[in-house]
Amino acid sequence: MEKFLRPVYERYTKDVNTLGILYVESVRPHSPLTENFDLILLVIIEEADNPWCAAHYEKGGETIEVNIVTKTQLTSWIDTSGYRRAVEWIINGNIIFERNGYVKQLKAQLQNFPRKKRNLRKTIDFGKLLKSFYEAKELYKLGEHKDAYSKIMNALHYLARLTVLEKGFYPEVMVWNQVKNIDIEVYKLFEEFMLSEEELDKKIELMLLAVDFMINNRATSGALHLLEIMETKDEWSYAELKKHPDTKAYALDLSVIVSYLAENNYLDVIRKVSNGDNLFELTYKVRNDSPS
Repeated sequence: MEKFLRPVYERYTKDVNTLGILYVESVRPHSPLTENFDLILLVIIEEADNPWCAAHYEKGGETIEVNIVTKTQLTSWIDTSGYRRAVEWIINGNIIFERNGYVKQLKAQLQNFPRKKRNLRKTIDFGKLLKSFYEAKELYKLGEHKDAYSKIMNALHYLARLTVLEKGFYPEVMVWNQVKNIDIEVYKLFEEFMLSEEELDKKIELMLLAVDFMINNRATSGALHLLEIMETKDEWSYAELKKHPDTKAYALDLSVIVSYLAENNYLDVIRKVSNGDNLFELTYKVRNDSPS
């Protein structure tokens, strides 16, 4: 395979800016792992004006996608799930070239999955889980059952990802295969929703209750990244939390996370007099007796 790909990657091996090159072969036609291509070639470089560029090729009837990505961009994808297939490419990819053991070290880091990075990823998916759940709940109340069904499917997807992260693994594209092997309770919840013969409205009603229970059981773990940030200071305004560099990865879902934590007694809400009559700014502090 390396000989087959050599005309595509050879020029990158001669560039001192190149840190590593991997390839991933499709195991079946139209595989999501390889973006429906026969082969993926991942070239990791030190730096570039464009942090990610890609090109498509064909050779001997085989289609190839080449991704050239900077180390910084790749790290961002890994830490925030910005492009989750990249993680699978690194874990499952075959090394063609590396400089100073860079790719082997990267693979080892992914296997270890440091606690700080794992907590960040959990809070990112916890925020998305909450938002999907609340949207499903509202749509159900409005009688929009088909849209509520769709949002519950989204919520279950993020619940699955959160479950995998809690076990110390990176979620893969085929995440339910992972969940089946590590948390049968969550997997059976998904199966029940898919296979139940209940009327749609009843199915959604029951699943909302089940997902709500699952969220409550995972709140401490799911929000840990944010809670640890908030424990570094006695009190926070929402504006301060929003501009904190470590919440950037889940900034779009930060409001729903904070609201959930306040409503469920993880945070104390403090009202402070602001400008104008009867106008108060809300600030937040972690409760010492918050649920465990």
